[in-house]
Amino acid sequence: MSVKYAVLGLLHYQDMHGYRIKKHIERNFGHMWTINYGQIFTALRKLEEEGLVVMKDVMPSDNGGPHRKVYSITPAGREEFERWLASEPEREMLIRDPFLLRFVFFGFGDRKRALEIIEKQIKNYEEQLERRKANLERWKKHGDYVRLIAELGVQFNDLYLEWLRRAHRELSERTVEALGRGKGERLETVSTVAERRD
Repeated sequence: MSVKYAVLGLLHYQDMHGYRIKKHIERNFGHMWTINYGQIFTALRKLEEEGLVVMKDVMPSDNGGPHRKVYSITPAGREEFERWLASEPEREMLIRDPFLLRFVFFGFGDRKRALEIIEKQIKNYEEQLERRKANLERWKKHGDYVRLIAELGVQFNDLYLEWLRRAHRELSERTVEALGRGKGERLETVSTVAERRD
């Protein structure tokens, strides 16, 4: 996803500062994309230079830090965004998840530590799934397109969580076999973890 068009799209809803844009992306587009502050502020600077956004206001930060610049989309920005919306989308589906890169190489590391990390991912995605489900009603008020993408976020989250649980279960069983049932520590399988949570 292009930072430029993500920012222009979000500014259609309301004027925002960079911190709010990042928070909004993390909360609502996390299943599609991750972003850092440097990317956002660089994009805002370039958009302002191109006349696609304008700094409308400056407001104090919540924690006493530097004042936050609030940006508004310009008519030229709306035209540029409309051109992008009408253009052909990219054909490849990209999943950018730093955990997946680490997962690929877990075979070179400590088995038990890998399982601990996967367990933390399971917990994170369980919590995220609850948040996504709770937010569905709110997103329904923003129209069909927003509602449908929010539903996709829930389905992606659910599918990913199912895969994480299966990966943990299979790797737990193999780790127990590798350590030897008699002398290794008994590692919990996902089913045991699920029973304990229930």
